[in-house]
Amino acid sequence: MKTYFYSKKVFFGVTINSQTIFSMFPWKELAKPKNISLLGLKETLEGGQSFTWSATDYGTWLGSFRSKLVELKLVNGVIHWRTSKQFPATQNEILEYLWLDKTYDDAVQNLPWRSDSILAQCIQSLPGLTILNQPFEEMLFYFLLSSAKSIPQIKELGYLVSQKFGIQLAPNIWSFPGWQVLSQVKEKELRELKLGYRAKYVCGVASILNDEPTFLNTIINLPYPEAKSKLVSLPGVGPKIADCALLFGAKKSEAFPVDTWIAKTLDRHYNLESFSPVQKIIFARSHFGKFCGLAQQFLFSGERLGLIK
Repeated sequence: MKTYFYSKKVFFGVTINSQTIFSMFPWKELAKPKNISLLGLKETLEGGQSFTWSATDYGTWLGSFRSKLVELKLVNGVIHWRTSKQFPATQNEILEYLWLDKTYDDAVQNLPWRSDSILAQCIQSLPGLTILNQPFEEMLFYFLLSSAKSIPQIKELGYLVSQKFGIQLAPNIWSFPGWQVLSQVKEKELRELKLGYRAKYVCGVASILNDEPTFLNTIINLPYPEAKSKLVSLPGVGPKIADCALLFGAKKSEAFPVDTWIAKTLDRHYNLESFSPVQKIIFARSHFGKFCGLAQQFLFSGERLGLIK
């Protein structure tokens, strides 16, 4: 059975004017989170931690991870899913990817929202916002592209690289090519895909990971401080890129990326104007606790969307 899919924009800001057709399994119920909102799910998928999801013009999200194609929708507080017949994901894989188990509720309860009115506003405004469990190698790639770029621009760069070197999952949708494939790509080719100076870093990282295939798996298994120290040894990987990759791709919930939005939030609402980025991270880990990365995402989305009063 064919699924007829209409969308104005699918991946990475690409506009589709014609009908896109690909085979999908029927819709199934995925989960009934006790506290989830449309905005919470939207921010989880589109709010800057992943760059492989896009909203369709009929109220769903289409995305990929680990070369699997998935579509999601929220109906009356229930998440529904379906997947590609050619590049399928399992229900358990999607549940794990979306962090839809009791440990998420425990993490939220562990945050200091009872005494922190700023954090409480964000959590109340964004029920169900989670940290996605994404592939570490993909997160390292996308955040290497993130320097001085907006979310749509990062998506576009990733799209161009995936289109050129990845596997086609559906019309106008390609998988992340993987670091082994990227190790064979010349810097000039990546510069031609609009990566600019980032091309040098992608090539440098790809060469190291090709020579040391266990490098990223070693990092995943290290405690957060050691993992960050090892990750910043890679070309182009500074503290913020490392924290983003570790939080969104290696399940290091202690990571607290400080970008423009977070710095603004901490300055405005926590009076940390005089603090350096390192001091802000120390404050965050002390104040928000072991799930400070989850707090970071609530604050990031809350500030970016103007939800904090």
